[in-house]
Amino acid sequence: MRIAETVTFGGSGLDRHAALRRDAVALEDALRRGRVVPIWRGKPLVRGDRLAWVPAGHPVLALAGPPIFLGMDAGTPCFAVDLSDWSPEAGAEAPEAGFFDQTVQRHPAMDPDAGFAELRGLMTGLSAREAELVVTAKALVQWHKSHGFCSTCGARSDMAQAGWQRLCPACGAQHFPRTDPVVIMLVTRGNSVLLGRSPGWPEGMFSLLAGFVEPGETIEAAVRREVQEETGVLCGPVGYLASQPWPFPASLMIGTRTEATTSEIRVDPEELDAALWVSREELVQVFAGRHPAIRPSRKGAIANFILRNWLADRLD
Repeated sequence: MRIAETVTFGGSGLDRHAALRRDAVALEDALRRGRVVPIWRGKPLVRGDRLAWVPAGHPVLALAGPPIFLGMDAGTPCFAVDLSDWSPEAGAEAPEAGFFDQTVQRHPAMDPDAGFAELRGLMTGLSAREAELVVTAKALVQWHKSHGFCSTCGARSDMAQAGWQRLCPACGAQHFPRTDPVVIMLVTRGNSVLLGRSPGWPEGMFSLLAGFVEPGETIEAAVRREVQEETGVLCGPVGYLASQPWPFPASLMIGTRTEATTSEIRVDPEELDAALWVSREELVQVFAGRHPAIRPSRKGAIANFILRNWLADRLD
């Protein structure tokens, strides 16, 4: 797919400058002249539709964890820090549970127009470079929070390599950031596409089927297995379309396409609330907001990207 990397969080050509991760002296200098984006409980600090970068010595970073080096943006070193130990003042908006948190938490050391906001709500407004930086930041911060102990011996491990590794001081084991491969598939049969909805999604929202790749499994096998398990539909050959880093919490969405060889749907109720075939004509109404029962997947998600480009015949 020629426009694959125009997907949200797609490649912006960020210079990750991996050699710098091993040079402690150069990292200190880079931090002094660089910029930092704080991440609070998964939410980046933003101002409007831009990341709110701060210098390393800014008061907002008083309770921050160790800096994580993200890469170089036009010669400027970029870092992220975990600010989850900070607690909003009494009376501040508390985060909302559920599919999408619309609250914004404001830090007293920042001006009032800056705050910590849910990435799902702002991802389509970011530039390609800021999107790549923040998806990297969020994924790494989350990995460190969930992998603080050595999986070999159980001892607490330490951040190393500017945030790109954890080392166990007890047994010497090395641990690296984890990414979970997920297949997401455009399943078509003639003029129709197979859509499903998961439990807990907003009312009426349908999207492409998706599922984790299992150990010992190819991408192609995972596509066919997931579709059959969730809907009973059988599929033929599988082709690659595009991929998208998805830090909710740490996935790589692998976009594929396949043609169904059967059409009868038998939904697995443990996986889906519903599944249905939707014609191109119906899908046009869905994206126009005029369908009586179906709402599209969220803008910025690879499912939305693939479906829109399927309608426009731009999957080549």
